[in-house]
Amino acid sequence: MASGLQRSGAIPASMVTTAFELPGHRIVRSLGVVRGITVRSRSIVGNLVGGLQTIFGGNITVYTQLCEQARELTYEQMCDHARAHGANAVIGMRYDATEVMAGLTEVLCYGTAVVVASVPDA
Repeated sequence: MASGLQRSGAIPASMVTTAFELPGHRIVRSLGVVRGITVRSRSIVGNLVGGLQTIFGGNITVYTQLCEQARELTYEQMCDHARAHGANAVIGMRYDATEVMAGLTEVLCYGTAVVVASVPDA
């Protein structure tokens, strides 16, 4: 999970990277693109609280929490998709977000699923 917690059978956070290589490992096989996707909306209460927070400026915590939840969910989905394809790592991981319509945002997490092997210390 993105929060650092580890689910049984999940790909460890240390095996997911935004880089295109994983230090201490070599890529044995590339399994293709994997992704997680969610579409989130703001609630009426969230909009009200967020609107009040904008009056005072600073971090809009209700929206920050919504974004973090969406990212964590899509990250987990991507890792599950990778594991289902037989991967033990994901390289080139990225997030993307698109406003589908006012109040609806698509969050995408994607990367390349790979099988890696440890490289013995030289």
